[in-house]
Amino acid sequence: MGGDDKQAAIDTYGLEERTFPPPLEFVANALVTDRSLQEHADADHEDFWATQARELLTWQRDFDTVLEWDLPFAKWFIGGQLNVSENCLDRHVAAGRGDKVAYHWEGEPGDTRTITYAELLDEVQRFANVLKSLGVRKGDRVNIYMPMIPELPVAMLACARIGAPHSIVFGGFSSDSLADRINDAEAKVLVTADGGYRRGAAAGLKPHADVALTNTPSIEHVVVVRRTGQDVDMTEGRDHWYHELLADADPVCPPEPMESEDLLYLLYTSGTTAKPKGIMHTTGGYLTQVAFTHKYVFDLQADTDVYWCAADIGWVTGHSYIVYGPLANGATSVMYEGTPDTPGRDRWWDIIERYGVTILYCAPTAIRTFMKWGTAEPAKHDLGSLRLLGSVGEPINPEAWMWYREHIGGGQAPIVDTWWQTETGAIMISPLPGLTVTKPGSATFPLPGVGAEVVDDAGHKVELGGGYLTLTKPWPSMLRGIYGDPERYRDTYWSRFEGRYFAGDGAKLDDDGYLWLLGRVDDVMNVSGHRISTTEVESALVDHPKVAESAVVGAKDDTTGQAIVAFVTVKGDVTHSVELGEELRKHVATKIGPTARPKTVIFTDDLPKTRSGKIMRRLLRDVAEGRDLGDTTTLADPAVVEEIRRRATTAPQEE
Repeated sequence: MGGDDKQAAIDTYGLEERTFPPPLEFVANALVTDRSLQEHADADHEDFWATQARELLTWQRDFDTVLEWDLPFAKWFIGGQLNVSENCLDRHVAAGRGDKVAYHWEGEPGDTRTITYAELLDEVQRFANVLKSLGVRKGDRVNIYMPMIPELPVAMLACARIGAPHSIVFGGFSSDSLADRINDAEAKVLVTADGGYRRGAAAGLKPHADVALTNTPSIEHVVVVRRTGQDVDMTEGRDHWYHELLADADPVCPPEPMESEDLLYLLYTSGTTAKPKGIMHTTGGYLTQVAFTHKYVFDLQADTDVYWCAADIGWVTGHSYIVYGPLANGATSVMYEGTPDTPGRDRWWDIIERYGVTILYCAPTAIRTFMKWGTAEPAKHDLGSLRLLGSVGEPINPEAWMWYREHIGGGQAPIVDTWWQTETGAIMISPLPGLTVTKPGSATFPLPGVGAEVVDDAGHKVELGGGYLTLTKPWPSMLRGIYGDPERYRDTYWSRFEGRYFAGDGAKLDDDGYLWLLGRVDDVMNVSGHRISTTEVESALVDHPKVAESAVVGAKDDTTGQAIVAFVTVKGDVTHSVELGEELRKHVATKIGPTARPKTVIFTDDLPKTRSGKIMRRLLRDVAEGRDLGDTTTLADPAVVEEIRRRATTAPQEE
């Protein structure tokens, strides 16, 4: 166990000794193969980021002050003017790359579109003029509630072009969630669609929007994209068809000069109890860091790579690594509308084979789902084009990391496991694939220009073992606050440890200084005085050859304070049984110690997840403690919870 038992803020048990240096063939062409970027950042933090801003972006007016830092409020590249839309589109077209593919888009039913940079620029300019014609001016907020179709990045870039901050609401959210976000931002226009495709069926969006719009007085106009062709109600004077407005729009819209600190977008994060927080991201600093991280973390070879971030644009991953980062860097991306199992469980691998995808960036949840489905699905396809794999979201457990490397990356492709948050805007901790020796399950080290330290309960730096992950200095893509509530920003992120940013994640440092994420501190269990991370127990369970996925929670226990309850999904050909449950409990005890042995193992065919793929441990705690479930509307399959609840009542418990 790392660290002194009495001093460790979080006890650590897992030990991972496998290491993978970058393959020589990869290093031969990699963008980063030495420590020069890190040395520059260490020598002069501000000059490092100023250099990235000037090298990676086109400024209409150069900045004169790199950073103004009045803790916890930062301003980056003051005096500089630029336009995000121009950086993502115009400059590539002007450089003669207009015919380069920006997006290979694929709809779930199988319809496709290939969109070049010139075509994207044309549609963005037209839609920017549409927004202007609807009364949108610089500074006005626009809400977007859409499926994964090309008109979604068009709407974002059109907003950026005229200086209207956008606020995207994920298409899986309810009408109440949409109304809350519209009202908080006092948005003037809503851009939506009739619906989108999910698991082979047309799912409506406009009907949910109509319910929300009964209580959103700031909305003056609604623009509706026709995607599914389903019948929808259109309110005369308020609602407009996208294609009709676009047909009449002026094709030229010059990009609005924006100050570096002008608001680019709002993105709301859900609190479990408090109202959602409107995270503010601004223009110059945000675009600098997403362009920098997209280029170097993914070792982007812009002329040859076909890059696929398999997230949804409704989440920050999609903002930063489907739209703004890739387009700023002139990349060719794949964008897919639907689910991984429609029409078959090999849909992703089929897409990779057909488009020759070279870089795949996805969530550990997806990888564990593929593990559950078995190796036959990826084996049907030639995945030889893949040269780099990425992981984002929850911490990736070592066995999922190894499965990903072996069965998707052909045992060769480096894996960049990335840690960051909605609030950080861009990747903060990650390997650099041509330089970093990786360990399965570790995000490795902070990127150049990022300060990160693990601290104990008193805020003292931890050199070995577990604690709280903090950020020690400002970074360009950092959130600029919570919309309309600067005190909440200070209290939420900067009050726990003086002078440090802390957003609730635990981490540990191993003997080699590698960082391992331990999940949310809220998910740390207190068992007989030992603070045990759910991530470590879950990793031990998935290490068992019969287990595909697991989620662990702490439930109230009169004897130990909390008892460990494990929800387990087995691989496709495995039958669950009482005997297997006992085998898994012993496996955890052997792997990481008897203190971490689950008291109860509950087998379930699936785990309750949000549409973004995050496991809803709060609901599992409710199940484990026999409480009411509350709202499950953001689940991918609400029926899963009822199934889990049923099994929980019959699961054998440790005597």
